[in-house]
Amino acid sequence: MQSDNPTPLRPQPHVSGRGETASGPARSAGTVAKLTLALVLAGGALAPAAHAAPFTAPAAQVAANPYERGPNPTVSSIEAVRGPFAIAETNVSSLRVTGFGGGTIYYPTSTGEGTFGAVAIAPGYTADKSSMAWLAPRIASQGFVVFNIDTLTRSDQPASRGRQLLAALDYLVEESSMARRIDGGRLGVMGHSMGGGGTLEAADDRPQLQAAIPLTGWNLTKSWPGVQVPTLVVGAENDTIAPVASHSKPFYNSLPSSLDKAYLELDGAGHFAPNTSNTTIAKYSISWLKRFIDDDTRYEQFLCPAPRSDRNISEYQDTCPHS
Repeated sequence: MQSDNPTPLRPQPHVSGRGETASGPARSAGTVAKLTLALVLAGGALAPAAHAAPFTAPAAQVAANPYERGPNPTVSSIEAVRGPFAIAETNVSSLRVTGFGGGTIYYPTSTGEGTFGAVAIAPGYTADKSSMAWLAPRIASQGFVVFNIDTLTRSDQPASRGRQLLAALDYLVEESSMARRIDGGRLGVMGHSMGGGGTLEAADDRPQLQAAIPLTGWNLTKSWPGVQVPTLVVGAENDTIAPVASHSKPFYNSLPSSLDKAYLELDGAGHFAPNTSNTTIAKYSISWLKRFIDDDTRYEQFLCPAPRSDRNISEYQDTCPHS
């Protein structure tokens, strides 16, 4: 199925040293907190000692959001080339899978905080996975399993790319050696150009997804009123291949008004902006995936209120506050 020799990527100096299994210290502390809270609520059997800080707040936070991963985010942390999780990668041969063209999985090496959400990324027309290889590990290092896929052929159209994104997610959670690291109920899709069009196709076909991010997407279908997946549409101001006026903006405007959605237009950028390292794309993609795949409201601050237009963003629309 996958390469027998996963390649570790160089961890950053601030990466924590948690163990490989979910039974490590981080989960043990959470368990103690939950037990403590339960006993206190049952009748104060473990009242805190004099001058001791109450232990209920951390437990309440854990209970409120069991999917938070990593330290409290900052602008610097979401703009960093690598996040707080050490990651590794493993290749998946096209000869061992069906429904898509194989690819590379990037994943956090420690499961000390529990399982992770997963994201599949598709390239654009005539491109392969190398065109998105800068973004996949960047997202993975923030606490996701990320599958940067190749398509069956380089000329596959958006509908086919959408099906392939879903096939890749199914492989991740059902067959891959990463399955034990993944929460199968927390999944998202991304893609560039026709891969972005495929992202909308996948979101329309599978409303159970948690997040979708089309990057300078191209699709002959302009209207997506049936999409129920929180969607961040990224367009490029100077895109001449998928002009925002006939692609990204109609995509965004056609999404239901009740949906959690946003439109980000890259200032002065062209169609291929998502194919090279781009901090604006990364920081808002990370924030969107964290907010909706992990339900991590700590990232709401980067999305609502809307970012101001600046030298990187020519236009931003949203439906804040998010539900």
